[in-house]
Amino acid sequence: MIFPCILSGGIGSRLWPLSRKDRPKQFLPLFGGESLFQKTAKRVNHSGFSAPIVIGSNDHRFLIGEQLSELGITANSILLEPMGRNTAPPALMAALIAEESDPDALVLLLPSDHLIRKEEVFLEAVRGAEQAARDGAIVTFGIKPSEPNTGYGYIKVVPGEEPVRRVDTFVEKPDLARAESFLKDGGYFWNAGIFLYSAKTMIEAFKTHQPALYEGLLAVMETRHSDLDFTRLDADLFGKLENISIDYAVMEKAENVACAPLAPEWDDLGSWSAIWTVLDKDEDGNSSLGDSRFLGSRNCLAYADQGLVSVIGLEDVMVIATSDSVLVAHKDKAQDVKHVVDQLKSEGRDEVDRHPRAYKPWGYTERINSGDRFAVQSMMIKPGKQLSVQSHLHRAEHWVVMSGTVEITINGETRLLSENQSAYVPLGAQHTLRNPGKIPVRMIEVQSGTYLQEDDIVRHSDTSQVS
Repeated sequence: MIFPCILSGGIGSRLWPLSRKDRPKQFLPLFGGESLFQKTAKRVNHSGFSAPIVIGSNDHRFLIGEQLSELGITANSILLEPMGRNTAPPALMAALIAEESDPDALVLLLPSDHLIRKEEVFLEAVRGAEQAARDGAIVTFGIKPSEPNTGYGYIKVVPGEEPVRRVDTFVEKPDLARAESFLKDGGYFWNAGIFLYSAKTMIEAFKTHQPALYEGLLAVMETRHSDLDFTRLDADLFGKLENISIDYAVMEKAENVACAPLAPEWDDLGSWSAIWTVLDKDEDGNSSLGDSRFLGSRNCLAYADQGLVSVIGLEDVMVIATSDSVLVAHKDKAQDVKHVVDQLKSEGRDEVDRHPRAYKPWGYTERINSGDRFAVQSMMIKPGKQLSVQSHLHRAEHWVVMSGTVEITINGETRLLSENQSAYVPLGAQHTLRNPGKIPVRMIEVQSGTYLQEDDIVRHSDTSQVS
């Protein structure tokens, strides 16, 4: 069996304001209602592959679980990293987990935020590289470049026509002149960060090239413990691990590295201009996500999270509108979005980290409006789900049911509310909500008080799986 390991960390800051810390690009349903994470999971949901190992951030644990559940896929394990430590630790952790099930296991390490349009080409390349991996090679998959892109690292392979060839050297992101020469040469490929290796080969590679990191990770893995459907690690020990990529840690040092070149129409979708490239376009080259209109405009991208976006008389411009932020930029400046994010982060702006819609194990909340001493949000509670029993020290709440039937408990008294009915929760009252029905409950919550932040919650019992 091949054990796919999906790496779901990362923020994707160049896709702000849609991609944010609490819901980054790999979880955004931009492609026919599916996210890149879901597309990655489906890509390896075939015979010959085991259930996936998912390694991701604690902040995204319920997004991971929810999006796998929507596909009907059960993970081998969902390992939560206390903080990001780049790709080397996950590469070894996946090997250690796979070896526990099968000493001869192969691991396919996959970023979760890549779009592969010719998936059969990719899967054929994986099958073609399987024997080389079983024979002890660490196989990286090189993407045939379609342009002299300076945003990717490159892999130079030895000449030949074999499906798997020895790697000559890894090359850092080049300037334009070098990238153009690589394209003409034909022996250079983009480094996609996708790897196939046997568990025991990777373990031996770490013992040889990264002994301190190997010993540190063994100690971390000894601290594994289950929390609901997730596996947690000791944060203090994990934080002491070196922050290093698998390329620097192993690939550039090992001699048993090979490359499987392929052309699967791949893109890591690292910017809004890249998103525009892969979307369908009208006769003037305009692409639309959501409700948008173009008039006298060419080669533009418009995204409308809510409401309507109209683009008039513009060329090569991107307009990205969410419910709380709007980005307008020339496509040539797509990479500079990260600088805006860095500036907002230095100012402590909430729009960098928090999306108006916050996903919970029981559903979601979405901010509507806020002001001095009040905040309004919508809520969706899934059938059969319940919130924790909680109280607030600084705010009272009003609930109005818009659809469905919800069971409310306030200071021990339980009753049902249905459409157009409401309830008041006094400051300090213990309360909870439960959806006993078969359809989602949709509500409006109005908060009023002196302090309205999320941390004003005292949990008395937790049936909501929020911990």
